[in-house]
Formats: sequence, C-alpha cells, structure tokens
Amino acid sequence: MVNSVSLCFHNKLILAPMVWVGTLPMRLLALDHGADIVQCEELIDLKMLQCKRVVNEVLRTVDFVAPDDRVVFRTCEREQSRVVFQMGTSDAERALAVARLVENDVAGIDVNMGCPKEYSTKGGMGAALLSDPDKIEKILSTLVKGTRKPVTCKIRILPSLEDTLNLVKRIERTGIAAITVHGRKREERPQHPVSCEVIKAIAETLSIPVIANGGSHEHIQQHLDIEKFRQATAASSVMVARAAMWNPSIFLKEGLRPLEEVMQKYIRYAVQYDNHYTNTKYCLCQMLREQLESPQGRLLHAAQSSQEICDAFGLSAFYEETTQELDARRAELLAKTPEEVGEPAEDTSGVIKMAVKFDRRAYTPQITPKMCLLEWCRREKLAQPVYETVQRPLDRLFCSIVTVAEQKYQSTLWDKSKKLAEQTAAIVCLRSQGLPEGRLGEESSALYKRKREAPDQDPGGPRTQEPALPGELCKKPFVTLESGEKRTLEGW
Repeated sequence: MVNSVSLCFHNKLILAPMVWVGTLPMRLLALDHGADIVQCEELIDLKMLQCKRVVNEVLRTVDFVAPDDRVVFRTCEREQSRVVFQMGTSDAERALAVARLVENDVAGIDVNMGCPKEYSTKGGMGAALLSDPDKIEKILSTLVKGTRKPVTCKIRILPSLEDTLNLVKRIERTGIAAITVHGRKREERPQHPVSCEVIKAIAETLSIPVIANGGSHEHIQQHLDIEKFRQATAASSVMVARAAMWNPSIFLKEGLRPLEEVMQKYIRYAVQYDNHYTNTKYCLCQMLREQLESPQGRLLHAAQSSQEICDAFGLSAFYEETTQELDARRAELLAKTPEEVGEPAEDTSGVIKMAVKFDRRAYTPQITPKMCLLEWCRREKLAQPVYETVQRPLDRLFCSIVTVAEQKYQSTLWDKSKKLAEQTAAIVCLRSQGLPEGRLGEESSALYKRKREAPDQDPGGPRTQEPALPGELCKKPFVTLESGEKRTLEGW
C-alpha cells in the first residue's frame, strides 16, 4: 500500500485524546468551536479487533461494536476528514490490523506512547513503550508501510534531553507524518510544570511537524494563550486537553462562549447520537467543575437517564422531538425491509398478558419488580422465577415471559433491553397476584429488612447496572453490515 498523507498537521488546533471525554459528541462540539483536528479517546487494539464494523442507519453513523454489544468507537461523515483514531498497542501486527479495520472511516492513525496511567501502560502500552525504542520503531514502521492514512504518535519526554532527542529522531525515521509531545516526564502529573524548552528543542531538531501538548491550566486559559504556547514551544501545532474538556469553545478565535450555551449544544449532540447517559453526565460534570453544587449541578448529579439530563438543562422538548424523530426513522427503515416482524417463538397459549412498561423512576430506589417477585417466591416456598426472553429480529426489541408456579406471564409491550423486558414480565406476574412491586408509595417490609440481593439475581434497571463504557449503546439501532446485508448482530 502507498501511504497517502492527506491530513496536514501544520498550524492546527487539535482536540487531545481523553478517556471518557473524546467520544463523538465532544469531538463534534470541538469542531463546531474551531478545532481543526479531533482525536478519539485511546482505544485498545485487542478490544478493537473483537469489533464488527456496522453502518447505523438510524443514527447515520459508523459503529464498531464489541461482542457484548457495546459501541467501542462511533463516528460520522461530519468528522471523517478530521478525526484521528488513537490506539493503545504494544504489538505491530495488532496495530496494523486495527488500522486497516478503521482506516476507511478516519483521517489518521495515532499510537499512544505517552499515557502514564495503568490502564494504558499495562501490557506494555502507552508510556511503557518509551523504554522500548525497538518496539516503537517496529510498530510505527509497520503502520506507515501498511496503512493508507497518515500515522502519528504521542509521547512524553524522557529524563534527559539527549535521550529524548535520540528517541524522536529514531521515530522520525519511521516515516510518520507528525509527532505530539506532552512536555512532562512519565511520572509527572498536571501539577508539575510543562517543559516548553524540551518541546522547543524537539521542534528545532525534527523536520516533521511537532504538536505541543500539556499547556492546559498553566499556559492556556483562553484562545490567545494557545498561540502563545505554540510560540513558546516553537511547535507546528497545539493539542489541547483539559482546557478543551472544561470548555470546548477554547478553540474559538472570538473567545469563550458561555458555559451554559456550550453544555446545551453538547447535550443535543449526545441525544442525537445516542450517547450513553453515564458518559454524557461525566463530560458535563467536567465542564461544571466548581458549579457541581449549584441547583443545576445537583440535578445533573441525580440524573439517571438522558431524558433526566435534558430535563435538568431545560431540553425536555428537544429530547422528546429527537426521540420521536429517531423512532420514526427506525420505523421507516423497518417498513422498507421485506421480512416479517416475528413474535416470540414460544407457545403463548395460557399466558397471562398485560400492556405494562417498567419505568425506573416510578419505583423505590434499589427495589425492582424482579426482586419483589423473587422474595415472594421464597416466602411461598416456590421455585425461583424462570425468565425466557426473545428478541424481535428487525427492530431488536425484547419480550420476556416469566414462569412462576407453572403459570406464564408476559407484557404485550416490547422493550429496548433484555433486563427491561424481564422487569415488565415480573410486573405482570405481581399485578396478577395483587402483590407489591416496589413502586413509590408501596411498602414491602420483608425486602427492606433483608437489605440484600440474591447472588444469582440481577435486578436490572438503569440504577443498578454497572456503569457503562463510553459510547455504549442505549438504543439498539437498525444496522447494515459492510456487505449491505441488513441483519441483527449476535446478541442483539
């Protein structure tokens, strides 16, 4: 392959790769506010190699989906020519495999050789690579020769200037398009001063563009400071991390926009691109910072869904409109598909049915219908409830049937997840028996006294699930594989 370098790294403002921050909504927000290039958060090669590339026709995105149905990386046409994919890797062949997986959907490939955190350095990735120049050379040379997109890397400085210059000269010889230098040593943290003079020495030594990084807070508080930092380091471009996380409008020549305006625009992107609410909430908390104890900050802290986040910021109508638009788009795509929408494969004769939904907000915290049903079965010395859940192929909605004492119960309404479907089935059973289901205002003293959860019982519901990874799907979208074939992914 010929490495066709089309992305220019001279005189650019770049959003740094930041874990939990560099997801699609934040990248688009940075582009809106003047960033020239944006980088995604570091994504590990082993995780990416498990992913399937999926065209999400509802969101109009390209998703890389892991076997557990989590979206590891999501991108869209708007950023395709300006997004750089940053990977964590310690193996040249794995790195190349990942690059080839994503190269048609991104503008460049970056290798993380600077992150000092354990999640990056374990397995020899991130800053751990700085002590193995041979491996650095092999990884970068393999990528430059094997992918069609420009290759860059991000490093930290070494204990001595001589060692640092020797390393960057060796890196330059691999043929990479640019190098980002975070002006701190591996063991140093943001409270330590950034070494502008070392970055400057590197920039004066190399012929490829050098991107200066590490100036947030100490040097960069407003847009004008970005150019001052660039001049102090003699760098070709500047990469901004924390200052952009606090307010992405730092890239605007006209100056910072009001934080409320920026946050509202971020939330709109988060809803439009189905960003998981835990990731949205995290990024908003980074923007609010010292305002987290404000009335709005407390509402954000209490939010347990994208809808509740929108409510906290006065965007309830926008949430409803966008949700309806996405549902309509999904329905339109389903209507174009000739296959019939199937019902559960199980024999449903004799099944008690009700049209019910499980709304977490209507229930006592940490008490769910499944927990109530399990507790009742134990008191009555009945066998544990058995849930059988199926998924409708075309829209990937779920329906569950619960069997208790040889009687089956089912909601006639389909749900977005297996856990929600199981909760609604439990509600049907409990209501049929006239039993408490954990709703606000009800009292189930046995459950409150026990204060425990069966080790084999997963109560489900948004408040009791483990925090999702950044980019995880909330709504399972209608998808098309690269071949053009429309079908359900494994486990969806």
